[in-house]
Amino acid sequence: MIGKLQGVVDYIGDGYVIIMAGQVGYKVYTPEYLNHNSTVSLWIETVVREDSIRLFGFTTMAGQTLFNQLTSVSGVGPKVALSIMSTIKTDTLMSAIATGDAKTIATTPGVGKKVAEKIIVELKNKMGGNNLDFCSTNGVLPDLLTALESLGYHRMDIIDIAQHLVANNPDLDISKLVPLALKEISNK
Repeated sequence: MIGKLQGVVDYIGDGYVIIMAGQVGYKVYTPEYLNHNSTVSLWIETVVREDSIRLFGFTTMAGQTLFNQLTSVSGVGPKVALSIMSTIKTDTLMSAIATGDAKTIATTPGVGKKVAEKIIVELKNKMGGNNLDFCSTNGVLPDLLTALESLGYHRMDIIDIAQHLVANNPDLDISKLVPLALKEISNK
């Protein structure tokens, strides 16, 4: 089994890269943005099927762990897990799981509400120590996201701002957070 792979990015395809390690080119599926001709070091997860052996690479061990947690959910295979990780930043995904925000997870192409809810149900307790501080808020984050979406903003465009505001202002309610969010969005 390959645990870690270091080499030069020789080719960038759709969802995969070819990494030259010595005289061998490895096809590695990855959600990471990598530059052509750059030297990379990836944590590798090998998935063996009847008809194929595929390598999935991550720049951090946390990314590999998240991938394994996602693929442990029934109905979520490596392709769907990679799609989720390519669409949603790790911190945002962990927050969505911890707060039960299925709508954010369902923004991934090919992931519907049922699969998103299944991911939340099966992983919410597994995330344990990985939960972010703002995940334990009293439900203000989903309310803030809903309020901003009702004003016409797209969830993936505002989620980082909303998470930041809720984390840094735990005592503020929704009526105070919305104006702060609008101000931050306009300064962006």
